[in-house]
Amino acid sequence: MTTTPTSTASSWRTPALVVVCGCLISMLAFGPRSSMGLFIGPLSDAHGWGRDVFALAMAIQNILWGAGGPFAGALTDRYGPAPVLAGGGLLYAAGLVLMPYAQTSVELYLTAGVLIGLGLSGASFGIVIAGFTRLLPPEKRTWSIGIATAAGSMGQFLFAPMGQAFIAGFGWQTALVLLGAAMLLTPALACVFPGPRGMAAANAPAVTGANVGYVAAVRQAFQHRSYVLLVVGFFVCGFQLAFITTHLPPYLTAAGISPSLAAWALALIGLFNVVGSYSSGVLAGKVSKRYLLCGNYFLRGVATAAFVLLPTTPVTVIAYAAAMGLLWLSTVPPTSGLVAVMFGTRYMGTLYGFAFFSHQVGGFLGVWLGGVLYERTGSYDVVWWLGVALAMGAALINLPIVERPAPSLAASDAKA
Repeated sequence: MTTTPTSTASSWRTPALVVVCGCLISMLAFGPRSSMGLFIGPLSDAHGWGRDVFALAMAIQNILWGAGGPFAGALTDRYGPAPVLAGGGLLYAAGLVLMPYAQTSVELYLTAGVLIGLGLSGASFGIVIAGFTRLLPPEKRTWSIGIATAAGSMGQFLFAPMGQAFIAGFGWQTALVLLGAAMLLTPALACVFPGPRGMAAANAPAVTGANVGYVAAVRQAFQHRSYVLLVVGFFVCGFQLAFITTHLPPYLTAAGISPSLAAWALALIGLFNVVGSYSSGVLAGKVSKRYLLCGNYFLRGVATAAFVLLPTTPVTVIAYAAAMGLLWLSTVPPTSGLVAVMFGTRYMGTLYGFAFFSHQVGGFLGVWLGGVLYERTGSYDVVWWLGVALAMGAALINLPIVERPAPSLAASDAKA
């Protein structure tokens, strides 16, 4: 039997290898970004900036990460994940390496905000998830999404204390350069993802969803009530995650907690989210995805309210980090799973990209309001309680979601 060039080129790209490399990419992408809060103090002190300056840079990063998501998703749907992941990784690395050389707030916005934000849109777990969804059979999709999300959390667990150790050992400037160098591994890892023509050789399942074109797919998705509710609820997840990632370390140090424990709090969130994300991925394949989302947001609100009301001690910090870790990215498997249920996999990257854009709009507001309100009031209390209120609202918003295919887009069409 004659082997075609396509099958020869793709024979080594087994699903297992793709999953492993995709998880490593998620870990690399989420790691440096989740340690940004460790740099707010030394960078602001070095330049005499208020926390609002760094907060705006992180807000720009979040909004561009989200705004670039639909475009990166559309490119992934058309050309496959490899070129998108590679390009995003290079932009991400450039932003980290150039951050220490930013002498003005505008330069910080361009490096930490624009370059890293656009890099994340192409080299984060959203693109990895789109690749997994195309490659793996339906019964393994939410599991693989949980694995990819858990890997991102492992990156947070590893990079938060690593970033603090780099700062202590080499200074914050060198620490950023070292983190940027680590991101250069992303293009090499991305090469294992097969392109659209390589999917058949990798025995990937047929693409599902009506072939209506990208513009029509997006228009019809936003005419579907359950998708709109899902997108709106995901806004809250982004608000909480971005605020906590950036502002929890300085909040804790101002309360008398040591910088090392503040860094370990972020690490513990990542560690416990390995359990939370994986469990969510498994459960999303067995129970109602909307109920998982409702429970997640409700518990987030309860945990945050308790943390704000109780005295800030090492015990309450560790307890809150563990609780939020279990809930941190556990929204991703049911959210992406619902997108695939409603619309199939043909436009998965694009439609999940729009949902993630809502997530990042929330992230923009969470991180930006945290800095602005702190500078004006000297406290984070308003933003903490706003996060509690939004979490309870998100729990209610996800309740009416209908978990079945949308009539217009989910029709099976096996043509790639």
